[in-house]
Amino acid sequence: MTDESVLGRIHELVDEEHKLRERVVAGEISSAEEHDRLRALEEALDQCWDLLRRRRAARSQGESADDVSARSVGEVEGYLQ
Repeated sequence: MTDESVLGRIHELVDEEHKLRERVVAGEISSAEEHDRLRALEEALDQCWDLLRRRRAARSQGESADDVSARSVGEVEGYLQ
C-alpha cells in the first residue's frame, strides 16, 4: 500500500458520501439508510486518515511506512480528541 493508494481510497469514500447525500435528497433511500451508511463511511475515512498520518510519521522517523498497518475501527474511533 502506498500513500497515494490511501489517498485514492479517501477520495473514493468522499465521492460515495456525496452520492449518498444526493440519493437521500432524491428520495432514493431513507434517512435511516443514509445515516447507517454515513457512519460506516466516516469510520472508514477515520481509519484511512489515521493510517496516512502514521505512515508519514514512520517515514519522518526513518522507519518504513510499509510496516504500518491500518488500526481497527474500535481503536481509531476510541481516540480522545
